[in-house]
Amino acid sequence: MSAQPLAVAGPQAPTAPTSRSGRWRQLALLSGLTSMDGTEGSVATVLFPALRTALGVPLSALGVLVAASKLAGMVTGPAWAALAQRTNRKAVLVISSGLWGGWSVAAGLAQNWAQLVVLFTIAAAGFAGGGPLVNGILADLFDDAVRGRASGYLYGGAAVALAIIGPLLGQLSRIHDGWRYGFFISGAVTVAFGVLVLIFFRDPGVGAADRPQTPAPAIARPNRLSGAALRELLGIRTLQLVLIQRLTNSQFTLLSFGVVYLVDVFHFSNAQASLVTAPAALAYLLGTVLGGVVVDRAQRRWPGTGRLLTWQAATLAWAVAALLGTQVHWPSIGIYVAFFAALGLFQGFNPGANRPILMAVTRPELRSAAFALMLSAESAGWALNTLVVGYLSDAIGLRAAVLWLVVLLCLANGLFMTALYRPYARESAALQGAAET
Repeated sequence: MSAQPLAVAGPQAPTAPTSRSGRWRQLALLSGLTSMDGTEGSVATVLFPALRTALGVPLSALGVLVAASKLAGMVTGPAWAALAQRTNRKAVLVISSGLWGGWSVAAGLAQNWAQLVVLFTIAAAGFAGGGPLVNGILADLFDDAVRGRASGYLYGGAAVALAIIGPLLGQLSRIHDGWRYGFFISGAVTVAFGVLVLIFFRDPGVGAADRPQTPAPAIARPNRLSGAALRELLGIRTLQLVLIQRLTNSQFTLLSFGVVYLVDVFHFSNAQASLVTAPAALAYLLGTVLGGVVVDRAQRRWPGTGRLLTWQAATLAWAVAALLGTQVHWPSIGIYVAFFAALGLFQGFNPGANRPILMAVTRPELRSAAFALMLSAESAGWALNTLVVGYLSDAIGLRAAVLWLVVLLCLANGLFMTALYRPYARESAALQGAAET
């Protein structure tokens, strides 16, 4: 069903947007913050072979670590979004995605596995606030015609950071307790970016990019994400299907297991296996930039289906590349580098497609909440799939577990996306029509 206007009780308090001038510089700042929020996870996954030896834990422990952090984020992501809605989203962003990096520093001081899981999970619980808020702000900075490109640039910045940090993290495996330094560096730089956002970022205001077309009705800031708002969001058929798609998405699992997979299955060293991270990240950067441009052009060419068509094609291509890159024994690390680069390229198409899709079917006032729901579903799927792969690998082997729960699941996921075409075309057109009347 199409989104219906949400009646909000209480005194009316319009949200006055600020100027959107310098929006690309603002985006660069948000991209830097987003990239640092992801480095904590990179420390754990890239350095897990070394961390596993240092703390004496099995392979399934990686699944537990990732699952705990993602499940925590699934709960706290909407909570941060609700807090930002009732207070000040810039302040919430600075705290949750910037200053919260102090918990990453604390994770580096963990003396045993239990302490590491607790501190890593607390850090992830804060960083979960960044995704919904940043994506909501992006929709307020950019209008519909360029949101694909803007989303691509946002996540492309994160790819640049990973391209630089990934190989460096791998080299820390050569140092005694090098994984600790990874957490120290990650946390310190995250705090620094939080300070930069505090000083230089200007919130454009809710709905700022939509107001040049038509004045948005004055709304009151609710004290919480109300039941009526949640019912409106869950009544959007496109959002329902996107939540299922993100819940069953298996691409993130290979991010968690990629390096340790090459170590355990193909017997490369930790330092050698980490070499795939930089090309994969750079290819992801290319995918975000190229994907954003392709998505916007496809949307102009086929207004009702362009974004979905691009997203689905990239998902199916990712499944094929994952099959060749994980199930075939190639003679050198260079070939795996090429396949992991292909995986990064195709995954890079996702933000430029799915973020604008969600923006196109939700009203400005509810976009951060919609992204909180989507990212919570994404985190839940990531957590569950990673946890199952970790434990199943102990029973049937990591190679077989990845085949069934990453490669084939991604293929099924891509085919499932066909169900999105009709509701997305109907609901995006309905929302656009409502804005023009």
